[in-house]
Amino acid sequence: MNPVTTGGSGEMDGDDIQFLDSDAALDQVLQLPRVFLYKHSTRCGTSLRALMEVERFARSGTGIPVFGIDVVRHGSLSNEAAVRLGVRHQSPQAILIEEGTPVWHASHSSITASTLEETAQERIRS
Repeated sequence: MNPVTTGGSGEMDGDDIQFLDSDAALDQVLQLPRVFLYKHSTRCGTSLRALMEVERFARSGTGIPVFGIDVVRHGSLSNEAAVRLGVRHQSPQAILIEEGTPVWHASHSSITASTLEETAQERIRS
């Protein structure tokens, strides 16, 4: 499954994190068994630091796909995700979703590759 459509610019797309730009793509992601959703602001230094941590986690080989939303370009999609997941919007923000339900979230400096890895492992053990 590849729910990503970035309008052709690809500026936020990479091999590690695929950025969403439509409700249909969000629908597909929320149907996955387990996924991290990362909300990113291109106007925020804290968000840039968090993005590097999320990318590091995505490359770590956990098998959990990571999808993102550029909150500057796709603010309405970010708001839609907040409403559908029942998680108050923040940026940067990482949300672990299992079968469409948020089971963990963090924001700002709490987003580190090690925290994401630990959270993923704890959820597997429980």
